[in-house]
Amino acid sequence: MKKEQIPMYKKSMEIVLFLFPQLNFSAPKEEAYFKMLSPGDIQVLRKKDNKTRVKEKEKKTRLSLLLTKSGSHENVNPESKNPTKSITPAAALKWRESFEEMLDHKDGLETFTTFLKTEFSEENIEFWLDCEEYKKIKSPTELVSKAKKMYAVYIDTEAPKEINIDFSTKTAIKQNILKPTHSCFEAAQSKVYSLMKKDCYPRFLKSDMYFNLTKTLPPPSMSRRRSRSCVFNDRSEAETELGIWL
Repeated sequence: MKKEQIPMYKKSMEIVLFLFPQLNFSAPKEEAYFKMLSPGDIQVLRKKDNKTRVKEKEKKTRLSLLLTKSGSHENVNPESKNPTKSITPAAALKWRESFEEMLDHKDGLETFTTFLKTEFSEENIEFWLDCEEYKKIKSPTELVSKAKKMYAVYIDTEAPKEINIDFSTKTAIKQNILKPTHSCFEAAQSKVYSLMKKDCYPRFLKSDMYFNLTKTLPPPSMSRRRSRSCVFNDRSEAETELGIWL
Protein backbone atom coordinates (compact mmCIF):
# COMPACT_ATOMS: atom_id res chain seq x y z
CA MET A 1 0.00 0.00 0.00
CA LYS A 2 1.35 3.41 -1.00
CA LYS A 3 2.26 5.87 1.76
CA GLU A 4 -0.19 8.52 0.53
CA GLN A 5 -3.02 5.98 0.82
CA ILE A 6 -2.33 5.23 4.51
CA PRO A 7 -3.98 8.38 5.97
CA MET A 8 -7.14 7.77 3.94
CA TYR A 9 -7.19 4.11 5.02
CA LYS A 10 -6.83 5.08 8.67
CA LYS A 11 -9.58 7.65 8.31
CA SER A 12 -11.92 5.01 6.90
CA MET A 13 -11.06 2.57 9.66
CA GLU A 14 -11.68 5.24 12.27
CA ILE A 15 -15.19 5.86 10.96
CA VAL A 16 -16.01 2.14 10.66
CA LEU A 17 -14.76 1.32 14.15
CA PHE A 18 -16.52 4.30 15.70
CA LEU A 19 -19.89 3.44 14.14
CA PHE A 20 -19.50 -0.34 14.52
CA PRO A 21 -17.41 -1.00 17.64
CA GLN A 22 -18.54 -4.62 17.64
CA LEU A 23 -16.29 -5.22 14.62
CA ASN A 24 -13.18 -4.20 16.57
CA PHE A 25 -11.50 -7.07 18.40
CA SER A 26 -8.76 -4.99 19.93
CA ALA A 27 -9.86 -2.36 22.45
CA PRO A 28 -6.45 -0.66 22.73
CA LYS A 29 -6.36 -0.08 18.96
CA GLU A 30 -9.89 1.37 19.02
CA GLU A 31 -8.88 3.81 21.72
CA ALA A 32 -5.87 4.83 19.63
CA TYR A 33 -8.05 5.44 16.58
CA PHE A 34 -10.57 7.40 18.64
CA LYS A 35 -7.80 9.66 20.01
CA MET A 36 -6.71 10.45 16.45
CA LEU A 37 -10.11 11.95 15.61
CA SER A 38 -10.55 15.70 15.87
CA PRO A 39 -13.43 17.12 18.00
CA GLY A 40 -15.18 18.18 14.78
CA ASP A 41 -15.00 14.67 13.31
CA ILE A 42 -16.35 13.15 16.53
CA GLN A 43 -19.30 15.53 16.56
CA VAL A 44 -20.16 14.74 12.92
CA LEU A 45 -19.94 11.00 13.54
CA ARG A 46 -22.13 11.22 16.64
CA LYS A 47 -24.81 13.12 14.71
CA LYS A 48 -24.78 10.47 11.99
CA ASP A 49 -24.99 7.71 14.59
CA ASN A 50 -27.94 9.38 16.35
CA LYS A 51 -29.80 9.83 13.05
CA THR A 52 -29.25 6.16 12.23
CA ARG A 53 -30.61 5.08 15.61
CA VAL A 54 -33.70 7.30 15.23
CA LYS A 55 -34.41 5.87 11.78
CA GLU A 56 -34.05 2.31 13.05
CA LYS A 57 -36.45 3.04 15.93
CA GLU A 58 -38.99 4.54 13.51
CA LYS A 59 -38.73 1.47 11.28
CA LYS A 60 -39.35 -0.87 14.23
CA THR A 61 -42.34 1.20 15.35
CA ARG A 62 -43.90 1.20 11.87
CA LEU A 63 -43.30 -2.54 11.52
CA SER A 64 -44.91 -3.18 14.91
CA LEU A 65 -47.96 -1.17 13.93
CA LEU A 66 -48.17 -2.91 10.58
CA LEU A 67 -47.97 -6.38 12.09
CA THR A 68 -50.50 -5.54 14.79
CA LYS A 69 -53.04 -3.85 12.56
CA SER A 70 -52.59 -5.82 9.35
CA GLY A 71 -55.32 -8.23 10.36
CA SER A 72 -57.76 -5.38 10.82
CA HIS A 73 -56.90 -3.37 7.71
CA GLU A 74 -56.02 -5.95 5.12
CA ASN A 75 -58.29 -5.55 2.13
CA VAL A 76 -60.71 -3.38 4.10
CA ASN A 77 -63.71 -2.62 1.95
CA PRO A 78 -67.04 -1.32 3.29
CA GLU A 79 -68.92 -3.62 0.92
CA SER A 80 -66.75 -6.74 1.28
CA LYS A 81 -68.36 -9.63 3.15
CA ASN A 82 -71.38 -7.30 3.41
CA PRO A 83 -71.54 -7.07 7.24
CA THR A 84 -74.55 -4.73 7.02
CA LYS A 85 -76.69 -6.87 4.74
CA SER A 86 -79.42 -7.53 7.31
CA ILE A 87 -79.74 -3.91 8.49
CA THR A 88 -82.92 -2.16 7.39
CA PRO A 89 -82.95 1.54 6.37
CA ALA A 90 -85.39 2.27 9.21
CA ALA A 91 -83.02 0.79 11.79
CA ALA A 92 -80.02 2.65 10.38
CA LEU A 93 -81.91 5.96 10.40
CA LYS A 94 -82.35 5.67 14.19
CA TRP A 95 -78.57 5.89 14.60
CA ARG A 96 -78.78 9.49 13.45
CA GLU A 97 -80.73 10.38 16.60
CA SER A 98 -77.67 10.17 18.83
CA PHE A 99 -74.25 8.61 19.20
CA GLU A 100 -75.51 6.71 22.23
CA GLU A 101 -78.40 5.24 20.23
CA MET A 102 -75.98 3.90 17.65
CA LEU A 103 -73.63 2.31 20.22
CA ASP A 104 -76.57 0.69 22.04
CA HIS A 105 -77.58 -1.02 18.81
CA LYS A 106 -75.48 -4.12 18.08
CA ASP A 107 -75.53 -3.58 14.32
CA GLY A 108 -74.80 0.11 14.84
CA LEU A 109 -71.72 -0.68 16.92
CA GLU A 110 -70.46 -3.22 14.38
CA THR A 111 -71.05 -0.87 11.44
CA PHE A 112 -69.36 2.03 13.19
CA THR A 113 -66.36 -0.21 14.00
CA THR A 114 -66.14 -1.22 10.33
CA PHE A 115 -66.18 2.46 9.38
CA LEU A 116 -63.36 3.25 11.84
CA LYS A 117 -61.29 0.46 10.30
CA THR A 118 -61.52 2.20 6.93
CA GLU A 119 -60.05 5.27 8.66
CA PHE A 120 -57.38 3.26 10.51
CA SER A 121 -58.71 4.46 13.87
CA GLU A 122 -60.54 1.46 15.27
CA GLU A 123 -58.29 1.55 18.35
CA ASN A 124 -60.67 4.18 19.74
CA ILE A 125 -63.75 1.96 19.81
CA GLU A 126 -61.68 -1.08 20.86
CA PHE A 127 -60.25 0.82 23.82
CA TRP A 128 -63.68 2.11 24.83
CA LEU A 129 -65.13 -1.42 24.72
CA ASP A 130 -62.19 -2.81 26.70
CA CYS A 131 -62.78 -0.13 29.33
CA GLU A 132 -66.41 -1.20 29.60
CA GLU A 133 -65.31 -4.80 30.16
CA TYR A 134 -62.58 -3.72 32.58
CA LYS A 135 -65.10 -2.04 34.86
CA LYS A 136 -67.01 -5.33 35.16
CA ILE A 137 -64.02 -7.35 36.44
CA LYS A 138 -64.46 -8.62 40.01
CA SER A 139 -61.24 -10.55 40.61
CA PRO A 140 -58.39 -8.33 41.95
CA THR A 141 -55.81 -10.53 40.24
CA GLU A 142 -57.59 -10.32 36.91
CA LEU A 143 -57.97 -6.56 37.37
CA VAL A 144 -54.18 -6.14 37.71
CA SER A 145 -53.51 -8.33 34.68
CA LYS A 146 -56.08 -6.55 32.53
CA ALA A 147 -54.84 -3.10 33.58
CA LYS A 148 -51.25 -3.91 32.60
CA LYS A 149 -52.36 -5.38 29.28
CA MET A 150 -54.51 -2.35 28.41
CA TYR A 151 -51.65 -0.01 29.29
CA ALA A 152 -49.27 -1.94 27.02
CA VAL A 153 -51.74 -2.06 24.12
CA TYR A 154 -53.30 1.42 24.23
CA ILE A 155 -51.40 3.81 26.54
CA ASP A 156 -47.67 3.17 26.41
CA THR A 157 -45.59 5.41 24.12
CA GLU A 158 -44.80 2.49 21.81
CA ALA A 159 -48.17 0.78 22.18
CA PRO A 160 -49.31 -0.98 18.98
CA LYS A 161 -52.76 0.64 19.24
CA GLU A 162 -51.84 3.86 21.02
CA ILE A 163 -54.83 6.15 21.55
CA ASN A 164 -54.64 9.91 21.20
CA ILE A 165 -54.63 11.30 24.75
CA ASP A 166 -52.55 13.97 26.47
CA PHE A 167 -49.34 13.31 28.38
CA SER A 168 -50.76 14.13 31.82
CA THR A 169 -53.55 11.55 31.40
CA LYS A 170 -51.00 8.94 30.33
CA THR A 171 -48.84 9.71 33.34
CA ALA A 172 -51.79 9.43 35.71
CA ILE A 173 -52.74 6.04 34.29
CA LYS A 174 -49.17 4.80 34.63
CA GLN A 175 -49.29 5.64 38.34
CA ASN A 176 -52.82 4.31 38.86
CA ILE A 177 -52.16 0.83 37.45
CA LEU A 178 -49.57 0.23 40.18
CA LYS A 179 -52.61 -0.27 42.41
CA PRO A 180 -55.39 -0.61 39.84
CA THR A 181 -59.01 0.22 40.54
CA HIS A 182 -62.05 0.21 38.27
CA SER A 183 -61.59 3.92 37.62
CA CYS A 184 -58.00 3.72 36.31
CA PHE A 185 -58.95 4.39 32.71
CA GLU A 186 -62.02 6.58 33.21
CA ALA A 187 -60.35 9.85 32.17
CA ALA A 188 -58.87 8.31 29.02
CA GLN A 189 -62.14 6.55 28.17
CA SER A 190 -64.02 9.83 28.50
CA LYS A 191 -61.59 11.63 26.17
CA VAL A 192 -61.78 8.88 23.55
CA TYR A 193 -65.58 8.79 23.77
CA SER A 194 -65.73 12.55 23.24
CA LEU A 195 -63.38 12.27 20.26
CA MET A 196 -65.53 9.62 18.60
CA LYS A 197 -68.76 11.48 19.29
CA LYS A 198 -67.59 14.88 18.06
CA ASP A 199 -65.28 13.83 15.25
CA CYS A 200 -65.74 10.25 14.02
CA TYR A 201 -69.54 9.99 14.43
CA PRO A 202 -70.38 13.06 12.25
CA ARG A 203 -68.08 11.74 9.50
CA PHE A 204 -69.76 8.35 9.73
CA LEU A 205 -73.19 9.92 9.19
CA LYS A 206 -71.86 11.61 6.04
CA SER A 207 -70.10 8.53 4.72
CA ASP A 208 -71.12 6.44 1.71
CA MET A 209 -71.39 3.45 4.02
CA TYR A 210 -74.17 5.09 6.03
CA PHE A 211 -75.99 6.50 2.99
CA ASN A 212 -76.00 3.04 1.39
CA LEU A 213 -77.69 1.71 4.54
CA THR A 214 -80.33 4.41 4.78
CA LYS A 215 -80.94 4.63 1.01
CA THR A 216 -80.74 8.41 1.25
CA LEU A 217 -78.85 11.06 -0.66
CA PRO A 218 -76.21 13.32 0.90
CA PRO A 219 -77.64 16.51 2.43
CA PRO A 220 -77.74 19.59 0.15
CA SER A 221 -74.86 21.20 2.04
CA MET A 222 -72.54 18.49 0.75
CA SER A 223 -73.45 18.97 -2.90
CA ARG A 224 -71.17 21.04 -5.09
CA ARG A 225 -72.44 24.55 -5.72
CA ARG A 226 -72.16 26.19 -9.10
CA SER A 227 -69.26 28.61 -9.52
CA ARG A 228 -69.90 32.34 -9.68
CA SER A 229 -67.49 32.52 -12.58
CA CYS A 230 -69.72 30.55 -14.98
CA VAL A 231 -70.53 32.06 -18.39
CA PHE A 232 -74.19 32.94 -19.03
CA ASN A 233 -75.79 32.53 -22.44
CA ASP A 234 -78.29 35.33 -22.04
CA ARG A 235 -79.52 37.91 -19.56
CA SER A 236 -82.45 35.85 -18.29
CA GLU A 237 -80.17 32.98 -17.29
CA ALA A 238 -77.91 35.43 -15.50
CA GLU A 239 -80.84 36.87 -13.54
CA THR A 240 -82.01 33.38 -12.57
CA GLU A 241 -78.56 32.41 -11.31
CA LEU A 242 -78.18 35.72 -9.49
CA GLY A 243 -81.40 35.04 -7.62
CA ILE A 244 -79.96 31.77 -6.31
CA TRP A 245 -76.97 33.50 -4.77
CA LEU A 246 -78.98 36.37 -3.16
